Amino acid sequence: MSCDTAPPFPTLATTRLQLREIGPPDALALYEIHGNAEAMKWFGSDPVPDLAAAMRLVEVFASWRLQANPGTRWGLQWHGQPTLIGSCGLFGWNRNWRKCTLGYELAPAAQGRGLMFEALCTVLDWGFEHMQLHRVEALIHPDNLPSLRLVQRLGFVEEGRLREVARWGGRQHDMLQVALLRTEWRHRPTEAPE
Repeated sequence: MSCDTAPPFPTLATTRLQLREIGPPDALALYEIHGNAEAMKWFGSDPVPDLAAAMRLVEVFASWRLQANPGTRWGLQWHGQPTLIGSCGLFGWNRNWRKCTLGYELAPAAQGRGLMFEALCTVLDWGFEHMQLHRVEALIHPDNLPSLRLVQRLGFVEEGRLREVARWGGRQHDMLQVALLRTEWRHRPTEAPE
């Protein structure tokens, strides 16, 4: 699939956030998030070492929409403010199985306000409707308690521990497999956690 055949980017909005395409001007903001070792300790990869690596990350996110098993990564920004404060996305879309994987991260200064809950409600609505998903999966480190609370609030169910499945920081990590089915999402929460 070429860039000419990619569908228009699905810009979305929530009460407080604009969810939009990530582009080259966002490389510095991505570097500030993805280069922060503390902020990225549970992300599943080592922090990006420099601005050039952050620019490659912009390219990776853009390429998801052009792959055989595509995905979409939204940049998150406050309404009226152009600076990226995080991102979230659905990727690894298996059309035959009607499933994909969820991923997300938020700048430390934006955490603790229910913003990712707000963004993911909108993204999951979009995925179940426009991608015709039946299942959305995520892998979360067992010690990442804020992320586990977030997905539980969204209705995800823990399915098991994948032993030493991931590698970053020079060592192997266990990850918890969680998933949300379309039938469970029909009963999604309507308000952000406190």
